[in-house]
Amino acid sequence: MCGIIHLARHAKAPHGAFVVSSESATHARVDSAIETKTPEDDRIFGVMVVTLGDVSAVDLGIPVARPTDTSARPDTPYLVDRFGRVATDLRVSLIDKCNLRCTYCMPAEGLPWLKRSELLDTAEMIRLIRLAVETLGVTTVRFTGGEPLLRQDLVEIIAATTALPGRPRTSLTTNGINLGDYADRLVQAGLDRVNVSLDTLDRQTFRELTRRDRLDDVLAGLEAAKSTGLEPVKVNAVLMRGINEHETRDLLHFCLERGYQLRFIEQMPLDAQHAWDREQMITADEILERLQREFTLTPHSADRGSAPAERWLVDGGPGTVGVIGSVTRPFCADCDRTRLTADGQLRSCLFSQTETDLREPLRTGAGDDEIARLWRETMWAKAAGHGMDSEGFAQPSRPMSAIGG
Repeated sequence: MCGIIHLARHAKAPHGAFVVSSESATHARVDSAIETKTPEDDRIFGVMVVTLGDVSAVDLGIPVARPTDTSARPDTPYLVDRFGRVATDLRVSLIDKCNLRCTYCMPAEGLPWLKRSELLDTAEMIRLIRLAVETLGVTTVRFTGGEPLLRQDLVEIIAATTALPGRPRTSLTTNGINLGDYADRLVQAGLDRVNVSLDTLDRQTFRELTRRDRLDDVLAGLEAAKSTGLEPVKVNAVLMRGINEHETRDLLHFCLERGYQLRFIEQMPLDAQHAWDREQMITADEILERLQREFTLTPHSADRGSAPAERWLVDGGPGTVGVIGSVTRPFCADCDRTRLTADGQLRSCLFSQTETDLREPLRTGAGDDEIARLWRETMWAKAAGHGMDSEGFAQPSRPMSAIGG
């Protein structure tokens, strides 16, 4: 078979298999394909499966596009998309403000923050989380920002989330500055664990990167998280050329000695200044090469599932290190995330160019059924990949601080 077909990875298909859907906006030219259609595939998704060998949808170059209708969507309450993925992980950005000014995120003067009236209030936030968990099949909720510890009702929102039937797993991504003050209250609210951003152990480098002299507060926050049982404590580090890449070994030693789980993350094009430069980015391959100069890395035997990090045992274990290659090693085919911004906008992908407004329906009397319908339709329209390798890729207009990590 030769020609233009519509492709997408199927969650139940083997590696290298894609579904063919007339509703898909994804196109690619292939020289040959083997059809492997099964009754189960048709019953669930109304599609056939095509095997193209060891090729990913993102490798083929995916445009960011939305389908014209949802007539092909299966009759399920869950957040399925056209490519067989099911979103069960909700990322909730609670606030766009941050108390750091990281150079790779925003300018020194900060950004025009959302007005209080634009933010979802406590009841609105809890209502949407409840709907996601009780109706739409969400099983994991991560609270992000901005800096979520700046939101005064954070503990109340977490407590309401952990009290929901089914008890979703909860986590918090934070810069750690206020974590020492909040750790006990977060535990009492039922939070399971934290991710803390830490790019350097050097005080001067920290000051230059964040434009704040708060390294001691971050380190104290990490200690508080571990001592109160917010584990595993995960540390997120972004390596930047000419700034902190020489700390690769030291960061890993630091985390291994304290029982933290370190994950190096490729820098993504999500800065407010739109100054990201792919040529300057330190890739996953470079990170691994640096690590292997000092450590013996063995691929972790555990199934990665939809986790963004590839993990390795360090020097035989039990310590591990992870690498999140969002740019050069995309994991879009296994993505299970749905995203809610602090101002009530729904995003199917971190790099989405479109959003669905849930705040306005909330405030004009829409019932849960209507909100759920909008949520399902948004996720059904999710693209196969972020498309960073495609010619038409455009950086989102919102920076990471407004979207939520």
